[in-house]
Amino acid sequence: MMSSEKNNARKKGIVLFESYIVMIIVLFFTSLNLAQIGIIGKPPETRKDNIKETINGIEIIDPYRWLEDQDSPETRSWIDAQNEYTQSIIGNLPGRDVLQKRLTELMRVDVIGLPQAANGHYFFTKRLADQDLFVIYMRKGLEGEDEVLIDPHGMSPDKTVSVNIQGVSKDGKILAYGVQQGGEDEIMIRFFDVDQRIDLPDSLPRGRYMSLSLKPDNSGLYYTRHEDEGERVYYHQMGTDLVDDFQIFGEGYGPDKIIFTSLSEDGHHLLFHVLHGSSADKTEIYYQNVTEQGPILTIVNDIDARFFGEVAGEQIFIQTNWNAPNNRILAVDLRDLPSRPSQWREIIPSSEGVIEGFGLAGGRIFIFYLENVISTAKIFDINGSYIRDISLPYLGSLSGASGRWESNELFYSYSSFHIPSTIYRYDIENGAQEIWAVTHVPINSENMEVEQIWYTSKDGTKIPMFVVHQKEIKRDGTNPLLLTGYGGFTNSQTPGFSSTATAWVEYGGVYALPNLRGGGEFGEEWHQAGMLDRKQNVFDDFIAAAEWLIENGYTKPEKISISGGSNGGLLVGAALTQRPELFKAVVCSYPLLDMIRYHYFLVAKFWIPEYGSSEDPEQIKYLYAYSPYHNVIPGMKYPATMFITGDSDTRVAPLHARKMCALLQNATSSDNPVLLLYNTESGHSGGMPLSKQIENQTNWMGFIMWQLGMISLDIKKPLSHYSSIHLYSFY
Repeated sequence: MMSSEKNNARKKGIVLFESYIVMIIVLFFTSLNLAQIGIIGKPPETRKDNIKETINGIEIIDPYRWLEDQDSPETRSWIDAQNEYTQSIIGNLPGRDVLQKRLTELMRVDVIGLPQAANGHYFFTKRLADQDLFVIYMRKGLEGEDEVLIDPHGMSPDKTVSVNIQGVSKDGKILAYGVQQGGEDEIMIRFFDVDQRIDLPDSLPRGRYMSLSLKPDNSGLYYTRHEDEGERVYYHQMGTDLVDDFQIFGEGYGPDKIIFTSLSEDGHHLLFHVLHGSSADKTEIYYQNVTEQGPILTIVNDIDARFFGEVAGEQIFIQTNWNAPNNRILAVDLRDLPSRPSQWREIIPSSEGVIEGFGLAGGRIFIFYLENVISTAKIFDINGSYIRDISLPYLGSLSGASGRWESNELFYSYSSFHIPSTIYRYDIENGAQEIWAVTHVPINSENMEVEQIWYTSKDGTKIPMFVVHQKEIKRDGTNPLLLTGYGGFTNSQTPGFSSTATAWVEYGGVYALPNLRGGGEFGEEWHQAGMLDRKQNVFDDFIAAAEWLIENGYTKPEKISISGGSNGGLLVGAALTQRPELFKAVVCSYPLLDMIRYHYFLVAKFWIPEYGSSEDPEQIKYLYAYSPYHNVIPGMKYPATMFITGDSDTRVAPLHARKMCALLQNATSSDNPVLLLYNTESGHSGGMPLSKQIENQTNWMGFIMWQLGMISLDIKKPLSHYSSIHLYSFY
């Protein structure tokens, strides 16, 4: 063979060998999860429209408006493609199995809800560790056996139908319970004969019910139903057809008002509350003596303030922020109706601590305060004279209380970040209390430390923040951080138990929760400082929290993840678009993101008093200035982001997450993944089986842990600090 032919043959052999090697490499890598080796494929292509419109002088560009149509074949196909892309990345993340195992240990425990007492019987929900759903139980007497009343596990093969207690009759013979599909806000209400253990023929069809009150003699009930034209109050006579139900209140109110009723324990007095939006910055109260079928009388309807009332005896006790930003308690005598504000008596004045709520039980008034974001509770008589404090076991949060005016017992639930929920039974007469139920979670609380620090926001305002971490943490700037928050609708963020915080800290992370303006932690002034044209304060507070944590050695931008849901989803969406360089990973759940069109969908008109509306020529200016969907910059390097939503969110339209995901995928110039985790059964109101909750939490926590480098590439290798954790149950 000539030398040139030999050379050609040798070259062909080399080419064939190289091709073979390349093929082997390709086959090897395609057998791996691309996320494990740092290779992220491109997301599915999304069609863009050239939609432009001018609203109040501002040009609005909306290329993904077609994704607002949730039921169109094109949208459904896009959702499927996005889910497939997401699962290809997160389905086998390194360390996922270890994380899911630990979350299962933390979440698969016996959990019991706050009881409702009626005639010596106690009604409550409970989910055993081996169950997916809460079951409704009854206990006869404090020492009685727990008897199953309603078990939803057989109601759907995929465990997506759940039940909840809507009310219990005074004699304990009728249980009203809701049947919920997935995470929808809508429920169907059924009525259960406790003695015979059967459903009664009466039921209310699937809908959004704001309140339900059974009459003491079980002859009928009052309920509020959300309808297209607005919320309406009806009366239903038990044993009759629903078509015979008659409207007693609500005519003339539009869909931007929230209406609920409450019936006194003796069944004589009915209160109607009309909330002007979810924050109820203006509230109307009306009263009717239903025993006498008297006229509906006005208590208050012309004061721009928040009022919430309850009837006990011959008085209405009202919590209000009228002339009292931290709230106070007024008393109105039913015998003097109709009355004027000058006739109202202040029985518990405003103080430094914010009155978060109040309750009536055992002939006493219970006041629940927040003092520097820590719960306290005090007891007063009906004239406002102080009796005693309720001795709370540690610095934490009251998450609920229940009692009856004619009963001598009160139940309340209490927890902290690192201490699981415990339900206490309180003797109103002598102040003795005992544990009624405790949640046993395998954690080492002694190895966790909770700090409350104060930092300075952009405008100089001092903001408190809870910081949770392992003891003796090193402030060397390398700790992975999970920062979360809310900041809206007077919703106070207090130190309640969290499996997320527990797992995060066990993995060596720092968990931070700032008390942003817009919440109710420091009264109405704090709330108003974070709403409408002052909403940017909330985002500034959140960003300042991240900067403080960096400056004080807790972490650095490459180690910061942020997470928020609902209004908190708007929060992290704004932080993502305003300071993308400050964060490594973002989880944005059930969010509002298109603040120009948000009020057109579902029940979002409730939120106009909090946010404003683009239909207002002044309000659109600040809405457009921070609206995350309208502030994505093409070519900007955005952090890794996961949007979470689902079809069953009937409160915040899932279109926000769909549109924002498509926009961010198209705009970002970084290699960080932008994912959509879309579950058709998930929504705002829970309802998911526990197994699905664990899976979802594993998905999003695994995603940010992967991005922050918290999980070893060897998924079989446990984290060193995890393997040495001592497990025990807290009592």
